[in-house]
This record gives sequence, structure tokens and C-alpha cells, in this order.
Amino acid sequence: MENQKDGIALGKYNNLEVIKELEFGMYLDGGEEEILIPRSYIPEGTKIGDFIDVFIYRDSEDRLIATTMKPFAQVGEFAYLTVKDVNKLGVFLNWGLVKDLLVPFGEQSHKMAIGKQYLVYIYVDAQTERIVASAKIDKFLPTNQDDFQEGQAVQILPYEYTDLGIKCLIENRKIGMLYKNELFKNVNLGSLQNAFIKKIRDDKKIDLTLEIIGYDRIEECKVTLVNTLKSHENFLNLNDKSNPELIYASLQMSKKDFKKAVGGLLKEGRIKFVNDGILLL
Repeated sequence: MENQKDGIALGKYNNLEVIKELEFGMYLDGGEEEILIPRSYIPEGTKIGDFIDVFIYRDSEDRLIATTMKPFAQVGEFAYLTVKDVNKLGVFLNWGLVKDLLVPFGEQSHKMAIGKQYLVYIYVDAQTERIVASAKIDKFLPTNQDDFQEGQAVQILPYEYTDLGIKCLIENRKIGMLYKNELFKNVNLGSLQNAFIKKIRDDKKIDLTLEIIGYDRIEECKVTLVNTLKSHENFLNLNDKSNPELIYASLQMSKKDFKKAVGGLLKEGRIKFVNDGILLL
């Protein structure tokens, strides 16, 4: 983080010099104006002339305030946050600071409820110069989104259940979908996880999967099946007619992948069916 003498970055972390000390706090050099950091947030041993890392925001009276508290996200970032309150101005989110983060009513994609969590984008409103958030994610995504490829490993942030499945933010750049009929693992909304691009549709919409794509996935499933057989005295009471839920409970894979793995191992002569189950040879 660079020392900043010619101005501050609102809603972000700044490294500022202490220039004055008073009973209730210290003032930092913010370029055009001095910025207060209240006494309760000052690191022990700080003195005039020191540079300290602080987050800059506006208090309820629109004054610039510095804090060493760390918000869950800063301006220019997406975050999955919880609604704390609703009033005539809009919805207020807990973002880790004393002052909550406002989502104006006009920036809601649909009605937001207290206690629920939502994906939002944090930015500085050009008219009010206040830090606010928007749940209208699409308008903050970059226009150039065409460099994704089918089979590509990506990091996703699942954020909303729909009738089809779970909407996910891909690499902070694109919205994709995990379809519920293809989910065989627990997915926690708001938690980053790895995924793969299964298909890019003609309309540029992206289908996601949590499973490794193609040949590598089946090879991984074969290894899983063999290792599970070894840990169960070389026999599993599973076959191609077994219930998909039972297969997943035993192997954490879909029935489709199970059948492909079994087929591959049968061709290799490593397993055979006996007594309605699989025997490792």
C-alpha cells in the first residue's frame, strides 16, 4: 500500500500520515482535508509522523472518517452481505463497520428482507459521494466477457437459488448457473469454490458444473471407485440399477459418472459383477 499525500481513496484502504493528536483521536493527512481516526481505532504506540493503514468512509453526518476496522469488502468489489435494517432510505447491510452499508430502494433487484443475505456491488454514488451498494449485479459486470472456454476451471461465488438451480458469479466477471438436477455436492451460498464451465450457450449464457469435465473426470471416478472397493474388502453392493442417491452416498458421484467408471474398469478387467454388486479383481 502506497503512502498517499495528494488525496484519499474513499471506501478503500489508505496509508496516511498522522499529523495531529487530540484527546478524542488523531488527524490524518488526507490531502485536501484532515481526516479523523477516533481514539478507539488508533493502534497502540502510534505517534505524529507515523503512517498507518486505515479504511476511509463517511459517518452519518457525511464527514470522512478513518478506521482500522476491516469491512467485509471495499469499493469496487462484490460481497455477499446480510440485511440488518430497512427504513425510508433503503436497505442497510452489515459490512463489518459501525455504520451499515446502504442499498437504495432503486438499487434492489427484488425486495430485500431483514436477516437475508444478498450479493451486492459496492461503489461510490457520483451524486451524493456516499458509499452505497447495488443488488443489480449485471450493470457492474465488465463488457468483455468472451474469453471463457468450455472445460475451463473457474472460481465461483454461488449467491441465489432459482427454480433452475443456483446463480453464481464467475471470476467477478460473469453470471453462470449450476443446475439443481446436476448437483451432487453441498453448495454454500456466499462461499467461494472451484467449478468448471460445462457449456457456453449461443446467447453467451454459461452452464457450470462442480465436476471435472470429460476424460479426466471419469479417470478420477475410476480411482475413487477402486479406492472405495479396497476400503470395503473389495466389494460394493452397487450396480448399474442402484438408486442414484445410494451411489452418491457411497461414492460422491452421479449415477452417470458411476456407470462410465464401471464400464471403464470392466473393459480393463479390474472388476466384475457378482451377487448384484461389484468385486475388485
